[in-house]
Amino acid sequence: MIEHVNQLCGQPPHIGPPPTDSTPIVWAWSTSSETLGGHPVNTAAAILDTNERTRAERMIKPADRHRYLASHLGLRIILGAYTNLPPQHIRLTREDCPTCGGPHGRPSTPDSPLHFNLSHSGDLAYLALATRPTGIDVELTPTPQTVTDILHTLHPTETDELTSLPEDQRPQALARVWTRKEAILKATGHGLAEGLTHPYVGSHPTPAAIPGYTLTDLPAPDHYTAALATANPAE
Repeated sequence: MIEHVNQLCGQPPHIGPPPTDSTPIVWAWSTSSETLGGHPVNTAAAILDTNERTRAERMIKPADRHRYLASHLGLRIILGAYTNLPPQHIRLTREDCPTCGGPHGRPSTPDSPLHFNLSHSGDLAYLALATRPTGIDVELTPTPQTVTDILHTLHPTETDELTSLPEDQRPQALARVWTRKEAILKATGHGLAEGLTHPYVGSHPTPAAIPGYTLTDLPAPDHYTAALATANPAE
């Protein structure tokens, strides 16, 4: 289990040893920051690629655009630090989707053999780096209405677990289910295209076992929940 999450702030990051087969590395940062890793967020567009800039430009709300720019600026700063490349020289690509074969599977870069995955919610971004396929998710605690909307789209056992809880405990339980499920689906490359029913990840404090993957909950600030999934070594 990862007990420490590295923090990216306004100064260039201090990069320790790279991830190993047994220890992925997780970074987190505030997407409301004005400066990350020595780069002003309001100049991030000059560092991002065409696809990233296009997506940012489509965002109507300035706050949403700022969070997106900060998320991807942080991604590039950290990948650049591990690859000894300037952030703007990092090439971001996608693997083929295992469901349809389209170019929207797991994110990757030809500049490094490391696997990585990015997630952001509210004012927080998390990034996982690993030697094997990995997925990460961070989410704000959902509202009671969100619990009602999503409850019956989950695995039937997860639905039963949540409905058996007092109503005031359901949002946090759903947050555990959602982050675990999205982390594992990002690690496999399937994403949410096939819905939230499978796999069963559980709502209890300890995640359910997932064949072929290690699934763990991550430390997170108040009102946030995060989870990490990483493929196990081939036997």
